[in-house]
This record gives sequence, structure tokens and C-alpha cells, in this order.
Amino acid sequence: MMDGQKNLEIVVHMVPGDTTTTIPYVKTVWQLCKALGLAEESALVAREGKLLTLDRHINPNDHLEIIKVTSRG
Repeated sequence: MMDGQKNLEIVVHMVPGDTTTTIPYVKTVWQLCKALGLAEESALVAREGKLLTLDRHINPNDHLEIIKVTSRG
């Protein structure tokens, strides 16, 4: 990281649970799920109300919503 460059982070709001946390910047939704210890099929990720696929790039300082999903059978 260059001198004087601001730390790049992502703000993540988890639902359910209504918790918000900040994590170091990652480049893709897939990397975000791995960083949070979430299985790919166990969460949906949204930015500004729009769902993102695993290959979508995340912008530095994004505010994302993680919606944990469960299936019952």
C-alpha cells in the first residue's frame, strides 16, 4: 500500500441479526463469502438493493448487505 493511501474496507450489514461490521477490502463477492466463512449457497449479497453474483467485483468502501439463507426440508 502506498504511503498516505487510505485503508480500503467494505462495510457489511448481516441479515438476520442486524449486525454491521467492517472488513478489509476483497475484490469479488466470492472472496467476501470466503473471508466471512460463509458457504456460497448460504448467503445472498446485495449492493444498493441489487443482488450480486459470486463473480461480481466489489468496490473499495462499498456498503453491502449479506442475507443469510437456509433451506428446510
